[in-house]
Amino acid sequence: MADMRSKWGDELGRWLKPFLDCLGHKARRRMCPLYVSGLIGPGDRKSVQPMAARLAPGDYDQLHHFIADGVWDAAPLESELLAQADRLVGGKDAVLVIDDTAMPKKGDRSVGVAPQYASSLGKTANCQTLVSLTLACGEVPVMVALRLFLPESWTSDPARLKRAGVPVEHRAGRTKPEIALAEIDRVLAAGVRFGCVLADAGYGLSAPFRQGLTARGLAWAVGIPGRQKVYPAAVKLIFPIAGRGRPRQRHIPDLLSMPAENMLADTRWKNVSWRLGTKGRLKARFAAVRVRIADGPPQRIKDKGQQHLPGEEAWLIGEHRSSGEKKYYLANLPARTNLRQLAAAVKARWICEQAHQQLKEELGLDHFEGRSWHGLHRHALMTMIAYAFLQHRRIATVARKKKNQRPTATAEFAGRAPRHHRTHSSTTKSAMPILQKTSRRNATA
Repeated sequence: MADMRSKWGDELGRWLKPFLDCLGHKARRRMCPLYVSGLIGPGDRKSVQPMAARLAPGDYDQLHHFIADGVWDAAPLESELLAQADRLVGGKDAVLVIDDTAMPKKGDRSVGVAPQYASSLGKTANCQTLVSLTLACGEVPVMVALRLFLPESWTSDPARLKRAGVPVEHRAGRTKPEIALAEIDRVLAAGVRFGCVLADAGYGLSAPFRQGLTARGLAWAVGIPGRQKVYPAAVKLIFPIAGRGRPRQRHIPDLLSMPAENMLADTRWKNVSWRLGTKGRLKARFAAVRVRIADGPPQRIKDKGQQHLPGEEAWLIGEHRSSGEKKYYLANLPARTNLRQLAAAVKARWICEQAHQQLKEELGLDHFEGRSWHGLHRHALMTMIAYAFLQHRRIATVARKKKNQRPTATAEFAGRAPRHHRTHSSTTKSAMPILQKTSRRNATA
């Protein structure tokens, strides 16, 4: 521990001070830096016992009590994390990425564990799933929320919920998009600044999620399945003329909706490069048209049965990757947005995958061995605080290097745009020796 403090421990202590002020009791104020230091420091396992053995063998009981059983409110620390994230990367150019991450788990006693689809594994597995919110600017992500999703096998079993210590207000079943919207409200209430909300098709296919973002006055760009129905932007609502019987009382669209993939089938596709990766410019073929989303109220339309009426106008964006894979997106960005800007927006979501990987591989997000709701969320909170500190140190190091850098010989070189992947190579080596490698792997996304 002494050697660790000689490198970055003192800086961590200063950075943690506003978090420690929220904890009150002196024992908790001592355990929090110890826990965060254990997450950042060396060691393959980042669960309580091995961290205590490495840093403070005599403090295992107190460290375990702090994270699993202690009576303290995490909300003030979560609010401080939001404030620090906004200070680090918040602004009109920042994005808020909504996603989820799965943590494989054995047995059936750990809170929220159940057979469910794990995107990181590409299959259904016994795991816990956390809905995540990542605030990012450029290539610097800061994770600001991790909330456990409870499958129906849990929400339908009150005794199981009580045994795992799930708070009463979280025992009702909620979908992942509903959890995400609740967390977005918390982020907005804290005054965190960002320009656009991004999400994959797991969230983008949810009409209530998209409509909830619009109702909050947020710009968004989300993935959708190719079968998502849309209308041409020029669609109009008309009153049909009845061939017999009483006049029709409800209007219908004068054009039929169609799958997103069909809407783009005859559109001109263009090669677009949206940013620089470690292996050169990242490129794909893109197309975009203005549409009306078929997510309005359902209504019977002629002989087509129940159909959704036209809803919000938005961009429909298609991507053809070099692998042959096709992806589709919706975005409520302004009609004047050009194709390159649309492509850059929908592709900016990769940064959260990098954050998930780093939180697991380097900070032990998925190493928690307890079973309780509070224990899991406190461990997740500590990993996010540790991650935010490392990003703080990374940004500070880059700023110092830029300040000390001598002026270049020519104006042409001085005005040259920085190469994105070099941001990663500026990572502070004593604090993030392996996160640098993770960043390079993901920079080609």
